[in-house]
This record gives sequence, C-alpha cells and structure tokens, in this order.
Amino acid sequence: MGKYVVWFKDLQKDSIAIAGGKGSNLGEMTQLSLPVPNGFAVTAQTYKEFIEQTGLKNQIEQLLLGLDEEDTTNLQKTSEQIQKIIIETPVPEDMAEEIVDNYELLGMKKRDASNLVQPEEVFVAVRSSATAEDLPSASFAGQQATFLNIKGKEHIVDAVRACWASLFTARAIYYRQKNKFEHSKVYLSAIVQRMVNSEKSGIMFTINPATNNADELVIEAIYGLGEMIVGGEVNPNTYLIDKKTKELKKIEVKKQDYGLFRNEKGENVKRDIAKSNQEKQNLNDKQIQELFRLGKKLEEHYGRPQDIEWAIENGEVFLVQTRPVTTFKPKVAGERLGITEEAGKILLKGDTASAGVYSGPVKVVNAISELNKVLKGDVLVTVMTTPDMVPAMQRAGAIVTDEGGLTCHAAIVAREMGTPCIVGTEHATQVLKDGEMVTVHASKGIVYEGKIEVKMPVKVVSSAQTKAEIITATKIKIIMDIPEMGQKAAETGADGVGLVRLEIMIAAGGIHPAEYIRNGKEKDYVNLLKDGIKKIATAFAHKPVWVRCSDMRTDEYRGLQGGNLEPKETDPMIGWHGIRRLLDEPKILKAEFQAVKELHDEGLKNVGVMIPFVIRTEEVQKAKDIMREVGLEPCRQVDFGIMVETPAACWIIEELCKEGVSFVSFGTNDLTQMTLGIDRNNERLNSRFDEMHPAVLGELAKVIKVCKKYNVITSICGQAGSRPEMADFLVHQGIDSISANADAVYDIRKVVAQTERKLLKDGGRKR
Repeated sequence: MGKYVVWFKDLQKDSIAIAGGKGSNLGEMTQLSLPVPNGFAVTAQTYKEFIEQTGLKNQIEQLLLGLDEEDTTNLQKTSEQIQKIIIETPVPEDMAEEIVDNYELLGMKKRDASNLVQPEEVFVAVRSSATAEDLPSASFAGQQATFLNIKGKEHIVDAVRACWASLFTARAIYYRQKNKFEHSKVYLSAIVQRMVNSEKSGIMFTINPATNNADELVIEAIYGLGEMIVGGEVNPNTYLIDKKTKELKKIEVKKQDYGLFRNEKGENVKRDIAKSNQEKQNLNDKQIQELFRLGKKLEEHYGRPQDIEWAIENGEVFLVQTRPVTTFKPKVAGERLGITEEAGKILLKGDTASAGVYSGPVKVVNAISELNKVLKGDVLVTVMTTPDMVPAMQRAGAIVTDEGGLTCHAAIVAREMGTPCIVGTEHATQVLKDGEMVTVHASKGIVYEGKIEVKMPVKVVSSAQTKAEIITATKIKIIMDIPEMGQKAAETGADGVGLVRLEIMIAAGGIHPAEYIRNGKEKDYVNLLKDGIKKIATAFAHKPVWVRCSDMRTDEYRGLQGGNLEPKETDPMIGWHGIRRLLDEPKILKAEFQAVKELHDEGLKNVGVMIPFVIRTEEVQKAKDIMREVGLEPCRQVDFGIMVETPAACWIIEELCKEGVSFVSFGTNDLTQMTLGIDRNNERLNSRFDEMHPAVLGELAKVIKVCKKYNVITSICGQAGSRPEMADFLVHQGIDSISANADAVYDIRKVVAQTERKLLKDGGRKR
C-alpha cells in the first residue's frame, strides 16, 4: 500500500471512503477469492490532494457557486470549464510516479520462484469510483466515465486525470444537486484494473428486475465487450434461473449480428458475429452454472440482491463489478403479469386514480432530467409524480405509477386534468419499456399490451339535466391546481372553487418559496402567485375562490431551486409544513397574503384565503396579525378560513369558531390519514384508507354541528367530496358546500339534488 495507491487485496466493502463504491466492492470480492482481474485504486484522498495542492478546489467551487442545474446551457458550460481545467492541470510528480510504478507491477511476470522479468505493458480499464457511488440507498452508476484498453505508462496518468474530470460531467453535477449530495463532499477514486479481453460479457441480477421476483436470477449475455449491452445497442440473450431448484427455467435467444472486440492495437472495433452463432445460445451450461454460483455467493455475502458485471476470456469467467440492486422491494403476494383475457394481454394492474382509456407509446421517467422526452400523447410511466412533473403530465395522454394511492399527487392532478391514470402498480417502471405501445384502461386499473379498442359507455346529458335545471341549496364547487385549467373548470357550472392549491404554481416557477425570501425576492413570489390565482379568479368571476396557503412538505419539493436546503425529516407528512412552517417563516405567509391583497385591489374580491394544518387557536391569531400587516382585515374584507385536516382541529373547533373565521374546509385526505393512522400514499394500504370510517364521519358531523352554532360556513375540499356516498352524508349533516374534482361535479350535483329532495319530503335538512 502506497501513499496514493491501494491494491484490491488491501480493500474491502467498508473501504468506500478510500476507493469509492466500485473499488471497495472489487476489494471485497478479491478478499472472497472470487475471480476478479487484478488491479488497484488511485485513492479518493489522492484526488482530494490533487485539487487542493494545485488550487483547483477553489476554482471549482467558484464555478459551481449559485449554479442552477435546470439551466441546461449554463450547466453544460460550467461542466466543460471544470473538466478542462482539471485535464490541463499537471499531476504532481510524486503522484504520477506512484501511479505509473503500480501500473507496471500489473504486467510483471515470474520467471521462476524468485526472479522477475522486465514488466510487460498490459491493457487496463480505468474506471471512476465516487465515494458516494453504488451505495445501498442511492446508485450513482454511470455518472462518471470509464476508459477501456488503456496501455502504456505515458497514457495511464492521463486516463486517471480524465476520470477525475468526469466527476464534473453535466449529468454528474445535475445528479448530485438533485439528490442533495454536496459536491465538496464527493471524491473520486480511479480504479485501474487489468482488462479482460472479452469473448462474451454481460450483466447478472440476483433477482428478476422486471418482476421483482427474489426467487429468480437473471443473466444477460452478449458477444464481445459489455459496453454494447449497457448502451442497449445489442439485444442480449437472457437466461432465467430458479434460485431454489437451480433449474434453468427460460432461455431467450436474440439475434446478435455483431459485437465490440479489442483489436491488436488495443482499439475497440465492431466485428460481425459468425452467422452460425448469431441466433444460437451464447453461453454453455457450464458457464451458466458458474455465473449462477458466483451470483448466489455474492448475494449471500452481501445479504441483499446484486447487480453484477461479468466477462469471459479463454472460457474463464471473471467478475468486474458488483453493486446492490437499489430498486428491489420484497415481492408481495399476487402476480400481476402475463395474464391474458378476451380484451388482450395484461401487463400490469393497479388502482384507478382517474378513469378513462388511452393508447399510446410509453415513456419511462426515472429522473426529473428525463421529463423532456415525454411528448404530447405519450404514456408517462414513473415511480411517483412530483409537482415538478406537472408540465410533462399535461402533455401525457395517460399516467401510470409504481407507487401511490388514490389521494397521491398523480391521482389528484390527473383527475383535475381528466387524464386516465393508474397508480400503485408496484413495478411499471421495470416492466414497461420506452416506445412500447400500451393501452391504459384506467377505469379498470389495467395496462394492456399494444393498442386495443375499448368501448366506453357514453354519458348522455339531456336538456333537463343541465346545470341550470339542477338547482341545489348546497353549493357544488370545484378543486383546482392548474391555472390554465380555469376556464375549462368554470364550464362545469361549479358554484366556485373550494380549493386552489398554490404548490403547482410554485413548482411551475421552479423556485422554492424559501429561496425567494433568502434572496430578497418576495415581490417575484407575489407576482408568480398573483398571475396564477388571477386566471382562476377571472374565470370564476363573482363566485368564491378559496386559496389555500402553501403547504410544502419538505420531501416533495427538493427539485426546486433552493429545495436542497430543505431539512430531512423522518416523517414529512406530519412534519414542518402548513401553518406551523408559515409562522416560522412569516415572510412567505406575508407574501401569499400580499398576492391576495393586490388581487383585491384590482377588483378580484372573490378570492378568499385559508390556512392549512391548524392545530391551535394561536396559529389563527398569528396568521390574522400578518394578514393585517398587508392591509387586509380577515373575515371582514376577505373570506378567511381554516383547513380542518387534523383531529386536533376537530376537537377544538369551538375555540376556533370563537376566535373568528369565515369558513372551515375539511381536508379529508389528511384527516382520514391521521385519524386512522394510515399513510395515504401507501398502495398496500389503499383498501384500509376509508373516509367513510365511523371515526372520520363522527369528526365531520361534530365540526358541522359546532360551526352552525357560530354561523361559520362549512365545506369539504378533500377527494372524498367526489364520492356520492360522502356527498349524501354531508348533505344530511347540513354542510354548506361540497368541492369535487372536475370530472365529478355533474354527478355530485345530481346526488346532492336527490338527497335534498328526499330531505324536504322527510321534513328538512339538519340546519
């Protein structure tokens, strides 16, 4: 072990700080006496010393200061500048000498038991291994560079320096900032490893990544170097093995016309595969069983599924990398794939979030940086949508997610847009492939293979059923997020807007509210909100529009500029958000009230305000004081209400009414979640998430009763308002208004009208 270099034999899995994820895993495999090509790590501390000793560290920090990773042009320019100065900076002589000396040792051959011959220069691969790479919870795979077939001491130092520079590729900078890894705390080790002259190579997963089946091991194999399988240029042969029985369950042979091979000069060149081998199984039974043995041993040693890269030279199997499968979740009962019915082959099943049917090409989005590939009419497939994704969601013809329940972000926004949406499929992002044509039958919660025709019942609305002729004493309002949908929403005939969420407007602006305040740009924040609210308030002229102040969970908006400064909480759903945060950062709340004040000054006096997540009367008092500071008198000049979405608010409702509010609005998503102790975004608990639970209904009834006593208007703006059975219950209790999703306004109005007629016959409502 030298000052700057550590060989694999001296590394182990906890050597990440020295050799990064890749290097430490290569060391661990070497310790296990597995077939790993020999090599060494130029340590992360060497990189650190290099940038500090040469003065590069300060230059890099200055270039990254205040960088907006969403500004693609500037991001690319900054990346190129940083890489250029690294590549052009000479490596200190002692570092370079130690790297070259150890490279030469790789080529040493023994003449006999004691004598060494002149070292032979060998081909090596020089790979980056970041100290934050390939961790169990966050895979950084592919963020930095790999240099293959490097030969000669005059080239080895250049390759190491190029690896260091690759720490600052545009995608690596973007990835770190999006995942909240500080640039200054991520170092890079360069791995120098004897190159396998691959006849065949590939990837092995010790679970089935397509189905998340932990009982299956999958081997993918191609001819030549593995770069072509990583780049997707060649379709691999696939071997599926039952881990319990060791049985080879399935072989898929794909035609392989060519592969990437090393020529005599060390260049990677494409070569045609012999026609006799193009459509033949490329691994023999012995090689398959050896790979299976090695894969099982690695999974057992690490105690979790592994993603392994392997290569074969002269018939011998080598392992060149292993890392954890970060997407693995233990399989739950109930296989959801491969079912065929009369309508077609079912690929996935999930929960209906927004009804409808749509056929189109799949676009899988694994990161915010991939949103631009979603074009108008594509089927957006992702783990779970976030507010940052709304522009892409608006382009999509349908939405399918791995996670989430009926009140998750994807479900709420999709219903407002009228876009078919299925949530909680568990593994759509693994099963569905980019460009694949599918039919999303969201009404049934099914994704079919290919384009199929589905006949949907047509709803006929006669002139006797128009809004003008369905008059209700209970106001039927609408829930809104997207200002551009204002006019379309108004055309439903809704009696106003019972909930305008500010979060979508904020996300569209790309900057976290706290960041505006930190930079003294409160006016920019005010203008952003004014512009969005104005579109809705204008569309609903002379009808009430109730705006909820921002309710930013700390885990949901990290992608916004300044979001990287958000604290990390163990449970953000019940953490620092709502009015509790707004009172801690009163300038945010004041700016939101200022936006409403300016709209009132412009004549849009139909805009009211409500504060979220109230649990104390003191919160209402302090919010009122801030509103008065901007020149609005709550309840007198502007409708001022609170969200009832905590059991605490239900229990102290009388005190809240005495404090003075114009209205209360039930947020049944959160109220149900906290009353029943159920995570509303957990797809496994969907069947237990029930707004009609007696405990929830009891809370609603209590609040309505107390509010009547104090002449406080009652409303509901949670998703439950779109359920006919809930509407019926609330009308019986005497609620003043019900807010529903755009697609449910008409149906809810009919239910309410029928209930009111029945109550009139029975002697009147609870008033």
